[in-house]
Order: sequence, then structure tokens, then C-alpha cells
Amino acid sequence: MYTTVKRKAAIFACFLGALLVSACSKSSDAPAPEPMPPTGVEQLLFPKKEMRAVWITTAWGLDWPLNDYTQVGQKQKYIQYLDKFQEMGINAVFFQVRAMGDAYYTSAYEPWSASLTGVRGNNPGYDVMKFLIDEAHARGIEFHAWMNPYRIATRSGTGTAYPALHNSINASWVVSHEKIQIYNPARPEVRERIANIVKELISNYQVDGVHLDDYFYPDPASAGTMVSDQQDYQTYGSAFSSIQAWRRDNVDKAIEGIHKMIVSTKPNVVFSISPAANKDYNYNTLYADLGKWCQQGWVDLLIPQLYQEIGNASNNFQTNLGIWAQYNYTAALVIGHGLYKFGDPTQPAAFQNTQELEKQFNLTKLNKKSVGSAMYSARYILDNKIGIADKLASLYANPGVMPFMGRSVAPAPAVPGNLRLEANTLHWSNNSGRSVIYRFTDLKAEGQVFAITTENSVLLTQQGFYVVTALNEDNQESTGTNPLERK
Repeated sequence: MYTTVKRKAAIFACFLGALLVSACSKSSDAPAPEPMPPTGVEQLLFPKKEMRAVWITTAWGLDWPLNDYTQVGQKQKYIQYLDKFQEMGINAVFFQVRAMGDAYYTSAYEPWSASLTGVRGNNPGYDVMKFLIDEAHARGIEFHAWMNPYRIATRSGTGTAYPALHNSINASWVVSHEKIQIYNPARPEVRERIANIVKELISNYQVDGVHLDDYFYPDPASAGTMVSDQQDYQTYGSAFSSIQAWRRDNVDKAIEGIHKMIVSTKPNVVFSISPAANKDYNYNTLYADLGKWCQQGWVDLLIPQLYQEIGNASNNFQTNLGIWAQYNYTAALVIGHGLYKFGDPTQPAAFQNTQELEKQFNLTKLNKKSVGSAMYSARYILDNKIGIADKLASLYANPGVMPFMGRSVAPAPAVPGNLRLEANTLHWSNNSGRSVIYRFTDLKAEGQVFAITTENSVLLTQQGFYVVTALNEDNQESTGTNPLERK
């Protein structure tokens, strides 16, 4: 007991001493000691990863091939896009490979797209899809296959006939509204067919992702007079309290089916969806419950089309950004921007100045959930109205590292080894394929991506501290090397 008393007394004395030191320090306003500078990679502040994407629209030949039905011309136009994208630091394209129940590849389910030859079903004479993918990958650009899930054809009204259906389609699977012809979302056979169409594509081609847009149940405002689905509801919807809940369940099952098929067939493929800007509109009009899909893990990447300006009275960019950031759950969040509006005199004043895009980017980067941006669409980058493409290029002045979005298949990358500086050239060893070189002006500030390369050396043109990481084919990134200074 005596020992215990002595111990308590000693502890109390130490406590009093600490209080006196603290009081003296506060009364004299003595400065707090400077933190020790970081010495290892774990203390460094790395820049945010960033998908930098562009949609390439082929419906009606809008972005490509622009009514050019020659193989040479089509290839030239596509390469022109990719060369420009590579120059600007863009790292992904979302290419529309199935816009109208048709295809840009040989398919057992769909005819060749009319935009390739001018005639629906005619073979263009080359493997279009392989060409598109190979050229993108050769430039370090990911290729995501954009597919419209239900749309087969459109028309201005009943005075024009819809094209003949592909011989593999049962006519009972199709609904022909006044202005749009679609696969019937209520039919189980349709859901199976859509999943099989996706399976055919990813089994035959090395796409990085499969992408769906916002066409689910059609909007009556654009579809014209609608064919009633009341009979389908009576046949299939007895378990549901309302026709609206049943419609949402139909689309739920289609999305879940695509997700399961991708996971079982080629799990490294990223599954993405780009909903309309307003979450309630998707839910109540298109019967697309994006929040549920993300929460269930059926969607890897969410790209809401936030094409309205900051401060828009009914569809504010900033408000919608905040809403989608609450409901993406495990899905990566990339923001879609309406590049087509910039410089269009019919659009609001905000789109007559490139600062609107910079402001949208700033909000997007500040949002903790967002990991990039996507531009709609490709042709407006080449048009460069009011210098909007120049502004985009300046916002992408440094390379962007693609975030990991899907399921890991490749082995995790190892930390690059043997980092060394010889003259002004940085060398390292890496067996994972790609390396990212980060530059830090000092070890307390956020770094920048200096280069992304498949080589194991790079010429350094600036002073600073350099760190190298490895990227595998699934975009998983290793821990970095310890920083090496180039003086």
C-alpha cells in the first residue's frame, strides 16, 4: 500500500508540472513547434483521380460518322477525334455502339447500323468495333460501349413506317408508340435478350465498359400517343400495388440481369449508367430507380447528365450534383456536362462564357464523391465555339489518373522498385504495365501528375520531388515509392 501511495504522489506531481508548463506556454504565447516534414510517401497529398470522358453519338450519325459511308473517311474522322482527345488529356470515350436496335459489329441479335453504309443491315466491309477499340487503346484511352437498352427506332409520326424488325425478334416483344418503337420492358424474354446482347458484345470485344443512357420507359412528352401497357400489368403485375411500382420493377430486373451477366462473363468490365439530371424525373417518368441500383451494387459508375447551368431555376447544376452525391452509394460518380450548349446563342447567358465550365469543374472537384467529368459530345470539342475546347484543355493541363471503378481481376500492382536519378532521367522497375509519375514542389503541398507511361524511365524537366506508382489493367494503383528529389 505504501508503494501505491508513493506512485500516486509521483503521478500527481507530474500532472501539476504539466499544468504549469501548459500555463506558462499559453501566457507567453509561445509558438507551437513546427511539425516535422514528411519523410515518406504515406504523408504526401496526392491529386484526386479523374475520369475525363467524352460521349461519341452515332444515332443519326451526329458525332460519327457524319454521313460519311466510306471506310477511309470513317477511319479518318475517328482518328481525328482520338488524336485531339489524346492531346487534351482525355482518358475515356463512351462510344454509341447500339443506338437504334442496331449494331456496330456483327451480331446475332441486331442488324448493322444504317449510319455506317446508309442502309440498315448492310455490312460496312471491316470490323468497325475492333478498329474503334484498338485505336482508342493505342492512345491510352478507355473504350466504353454505349448501348441504348430498349429503343429500336424513331419516327416523326404515324405517317412513316418503322423499319422491318431483325429476323431474330419476335414481334410480340416490341411496342410501337407513335414516335418511338421499343422493346417491351414488361416481357421477361426482352430482359433476357438485352442481357444476351451485352454478353455477345463483351465476349467478342475487349471493351472497358458497358454504358446505358437514360432511355428506359419512354417519356410521353416525346413519345407521342402511347400504347397502353394495362394488359401487360394484368398479366405480369399482380404482385404490385400500382402500375408504377411494377414498371420500376421491370427496369430493376433488366439492370440486375445485365449486372449479373457482366460479373459472370467478364467481371473487369465496368457497368455505367447516365441518368437524366433530375432524380425524381428518372423515378417517376422513366421508371428508373437509380438510387436502388447503386445501393444494390448493380451499377459501377454513375454519370448524371447535369447539362443545366449553375443557378438554373428548375434544374440547378449545383443542387443536382449534391443530390446524386447522396445516392450513388458504392458506384463511382462522374458528372456529365453539356458541352453542346456553350456558344449556342439560344442557350442561357451562362453558356456564352467558358467560365461556366470552369465553375462546374470546381464544384465537381470539391465534391468528395465525384471522380471526374464527361462531355456531351465529341463534335463540340472540334467545333470549339467560344474557345470551350481550349478551356477544357487548360482544365486538363496535367494528366489524369483513371480511378478504379469495377471489380478487380488482375493481380494487385507492386510498388515500383529501384527508383533512381541518372542525369535528368528518372528510372525505376515496374512489371504491372503502366506507371504514374507524381511531382511535388514541396512535400507539404498537393502534388500533380507529371506523366503516365508504359516505359520505365522519364526525362525530368522541372525541379521537385518525384514519386512513382504502378497501375494494373483494372486501374488499381500501388503505393508510391519514397520521394526522390531532382534539384
